[in-house]
Amino acid sequence: MENPAEKKKLILESTLELVKDFGFHGTPMSAVAKKAGVAAGTIYHYFDSKDTLICELFNYITGSIIRCVFSNDDESLPFKERFFRVWKGLFSFYRHNPSVLVFFEQFVNSPYNKYIEAAPQSIFTSLNAFFQQGITDGYLQPVAPEILTVLTHGSITSTAKVTIRGKIEIGEPELQQIIGILWQGMAIK
Repeated sequence: MENPAEKKKLILESTLELVKDFGFHGTPMSAVAKKAGVAAGTIYHYFDSKDTLICELFNYITGSIIRCVFSNDDESLPFKERFFRVWKGLFSFYRHNPSVLVFFEQFVNSPYNKYIEAAPQSIFTSLNAFFQQGITDGYLQPVAPEILTVLTHGSITSTAKVTIRGKIEIGEPELQQIIGILWQGMAIK
C-alpha cells in the first residue's frame, strides 16, 4: 500500500510542474491526477478544491525553502556571514527549482496573494525575523525589516531568473559582488 504522505507529495509536485507549464487556469485537477498517476477522486481525498491544492502547494514550497535555507543558519557566525549564506542558499534553491519561481510569481500576482498574510509560514516572515535580529543586534540599518526583505528577495529572484534563462553568466565572483553591494547598503558602517 502506498504511503498517503508520499501520494500527497506526488500530487503537490505534479501540480507544481503543471502550473509552471500551463499556469493556474490551465491546470485542471484531471491533468494533476493524470500526471501524478492517481484517480481524480484521490486528489479530492487530500484537497477539497483546486484553491485548497494551490494554497497547500504554497505552504509545501515555503516549508521546503525555509528548511533548506534556514536549517543551516548558524547564529554563532558573524551576521554578515550569515547574511551571505542565507542569500546564497535562497538563490541556490530558486536556481535549482525554477518551477518554484514561476509558481511564486503567479501566486503573488493572483487573487491567491491574499493568502500569503494568513499563511502559517512564509519565506517573507522568516526573512523579516532574520533581518529584525540583525537590526536589533546593531548590524543593519534601523529600517523596517520588510524593506530589507524586499531588497534581498528581489535581488535573489532577479539574479536566479537571469541565470536560469541564460541571459547573464553569473559565477561565484559575480555572486559575491551582488551580495557585497547589497550588504554595503544595508549594514551599519
